Amino acid sequence: MWYRTCMHKKPVLLSGIKPTGDLHIGNYFGAVRQFVEMAHQEQYDVFIMIADYHALNFIQNKEEMRRLTHELTAGYIASGLDPKKVTLFKQSDVPAHTELTWVFDTITTMPYLERAHAYKDAEAKGKEITAGTFNYPMLMAADILLYDTTVVPVGQDQKQHIEYARDTAEKFNRIFGETFRLPKEYITESVATVPGIDGQKMSKSYGNTIRMFASREEIAERVMAIVTDSSGDVPTNVYAIHKLLKSEAELAPLYEANRGRYKVLKEALIDDLDAYFSSMRARYEKLVTDERKIEAILAHGAKRARAAAERKMSEVRNAIGVR
Repeated sequence: MWYRTCMHKKPVLLSGIKPTGDLHIGNYFGAVRQFVEMAHQEQYDVFIMIADYHALNFIQNKEEMRRLTHELTAGYIASGLDPKKVTLFKQSDVPAHTELTWVFDTITTMPYLERAHAYKDAEAKGKEITAGTFNYPMLMAADILLYDTTVVPVGQDQKQHIEYARDTAEKFNRIFGETFRLPKEYITESVATVPGIDGQKMSKSYGNTIRMFASREEIAERVMAIVTDSSGDVPTNVYAIHKLLKSEAELAPLYEANRGRYKVLKEALIDDLDAYFSSMRARYEKLVTDERKIEAILAHGAKRARAAAERKMSEVRNAIGVR
């Protein structure tokens, strides 16, 4: 049974981001900040994954992939993750991810995969759908289940990923015997969806982001471009981002004193964003130039992640009868 063989002394938290572009404040408030806080509390054994195989659906240039992976790793560390306390690794450094994906493929039906949001969205837009896009829920299930993950910090819109992993674990356990822990999503409702400058969910694919490590000048340019509703006294999208930085009690006097003065409120948001991320930006700019240090951190994380994943794959191979 998994609970007899699991080597983790603490419950496992796993999360990851695809290296497909710059980290933005939606990434930070929607997920990164939560697992930084959890890592500091030392309640979880934290695994943070650079999901480069997932990124292959979008990035198919080796130099760009290397650069984005390097920058994302630096960004994680600059955000407050201590690589001595968490396992920070590249997905591609752990072969068990793709091996377990194939095992899951053999028990997963096509109609089930057709329910995935990414597939339905691509189909609705008339895009040519690759096998990677169609099958990504099984790779994601493997990512999560390999480490006996307890919780996965996600936004509300990503809850389906955890449901797929849980369904897959239940089906495997039913067919081959108890092997996998059933993971749960961890959602902080107040920041489950971070708005972009156009009012939609902040997303690289929408081009509506504010970069985490942007200069003050870039922050000002992006904030001034935030769409506002001229019919109200309070700019909804500005306030929605502002309250991620300060409490509503702190913001109330500012917004009350400046009703209808959108430019003043945007300037206040620029000041607060710049102040909030300035120390992280300084750490990032220093670290991102130290390629050898980042490679060493990823190599250390890969060693630990491979050991944990191989323990689980040994159980899986025994369960399915190939060992």
